[in-house]
Amino acid sequence: ASISYDPKQVEIPEFRDKIASLGFGTVSEEANLNVTGMTCAACAARIEKGLNRIPGVTGATVNLAMETAHVEYAAGSTTVSDLVSKIEQLGYGAIPQSAEDNIADVRSKDIQRKKWKWMISAVLSLPLLWAMVAHFSFTSWIYVPELFLNPWFQLVLTTPIQFIIGWQFYVGAYKALRNGSSNMDVLVALGTSAAYFYSLYLTLRPSDAMEGMAGMPVMTMPELYYETSAVLITLILVGKWFEAVAKGRSSEAIKSLMNLQATTARVVRDGQELDLPIEQVRVKDIFIVRPGEKIPVDGVVVAGRSAVDESMLSGESLPVEKGEGSPVTGATLNKNGVLRIQAERVGGDTALARIIKVVEDAQNSKAPIQRIADQISGIFVPIVVAVAVITFLVWFFLVTPSDFAGSLEKMIAVLVIACPCALGLATPTSIMAGSGRAAEYGILFKGGEHLEMTCSVNAVILDKTGTVTNGKPELTDVIVRASSLAETDLLRLLGAAEKSSEHPLAEAIVKGIADRGIELVGPTDFENIPGYGVKASVEGKQVLVGTRRLMSREGITMDDSTEQQMNELEGAGKTAMLVAVDGSYAG
Repeated sequence: ASISYDPKQVEIPEFRDKIASLGFGTVSEEANLNVTGMTCAACAARIEKGLNRIPGVTGATVNLAMETAHVEYAAGSTTVSDLVSKIEQLGYGAIPQSAEDNIADVRSKDIQRKKWKWMISAVLSLPLLWAMVAHFSFTSWIYVPELFLNPWFQLVLTTPIQFIIGWQFYVGAYKALRNGSSNMDVLVALGTSAAYFYSLYLTLRPSDAMEGMAGMPVMTMPELYYETSAVLITLILVGKWFEAVAKGRSSEAIKSLMNLQATTARVVRDGQELDLPIEQVRVKDIFIVRPGEKIPVDGVVVAGRSAVDESMLSGESLPVEKGEGSPVTGATLNKNGVLRIQAERVGGDTALARIIKVVEDAQNSKAPIQRIADQISGIFVPIVVAVAVITFLVWFFLVTPSDFAGSLEKMIAVLVIACPCALGLATPTSIMAGSGRAAEYGILFKGGEHLEMTCSVNAVILDKTGTVTNGKPELTDVIVRASSLAETDLLRLLGAAEKSSEHPLAEAIVKGIADRGIELVGPTDFENIPGYGVKASVEGKQVLVGTRRLMSREGITMDDSTEQQMNELEGAGKTAMLVAVDGSYAG
């Protein structure tokens, strides 16, 4: 549908709602962009507002902490390049995520650049800070080189900090003011410039400049504020470096989730086995997963038996037995058998892809408190500037009449301390960090509002099958029922039988026996019976290890007390494995 309309009368979303009310639907497209150059919540709000004004855009969300923009728009109404152009027009940079293969390298260089900036600034600021400390009465014992007190020397140190290292604040302030708004860069530029240019005025006054060169005493030297400008810029740059490092680490949880998935799949097509990237796996494809390999996509087992480690999905340490007809999930680990699986869900439809989407949406979502912070930060800067001017006037005319230096100092303090950056950055950063850290521990939040609600949580209920596990099975109890066997003998036979098995429970048994200092030999004959257990010949004896079904199949009888004992162990969250030696139940 091509519609001509007056934007003052109607908006795109109303067309979409009208078509929906008529019983039809519209196609929407999404674009994810990495945005550069944002410094505070006001920047994010300005970009968000600009994107939402583009005809066809139905929704735009800009995340300051993640430095990303998510845009939804009516198909065919605009393009990704139009979105990028709009952001650049507003004075920022944007890179489509699909085209950005080297984002990690870009972030790393950005962090290094910020690090070098604040380090150079700190080195230049140190003499200024040293000289400032000497002005305090309680630090008069500190030696200060006379050169550090020279106004011209301080000017030489401060100028590169103010106009080379700190140039980014002037650029940011200009872009903000050019677009009819203001941000924290405006405050930093105003505050540091006021300190710098007032000090420059005092330095250039003939009498003070000449007396300072002649070695004028500290107490009678002009009250310069070079260190105010230099130290403030240095501290803000340190904060920006910390912020960049935090942003660089913020996506680690999502990256670790993405790294869980396999990169290739062994697909059977036209009778041939092909190793294909998982992006090329199609629904209904048959693929093969060997022991020790990850299952590439979600599907259903069509042939084979195995135990699959699903701990990444369920948190359960004990692998789940899989056979024909069993559903399997991508990124889980096949332990000990070959499986032929038919793909059911691929790409963004897999369970892991949906989990990653949940984490990303949670990090990008705005909690109720963040919406309030965004509204406040949008009007904060002009209010702060107004308060700073009023502060100067009150001090200059009422509190300390005609004391220009003292009044200026109070105004600078208001400008540089009352920055809205913490207001606009703290909430999105905390949501990003909180949801990311939780994801590392397997706890997923569906949105920022849910994360915010955790402050009122006073009880946590764990829905686990039995108990909170150690993360892997361990050998806990050994019960010997055969009178002819000592515990050490039973464990030696048992360990030898299980030594050739790849089953997680077998691995736990072998490790537990080895921890008891018992040396194990290999079996002379071994058979793995999927779903039942193992059969092996050890030192001339036939050893069976497995489930009740294995004992029943092999004709091994047990008394009622054994069944009762097994029920007690299983009731305690343990997995009981039965052992028979030479046709008799042994423990």
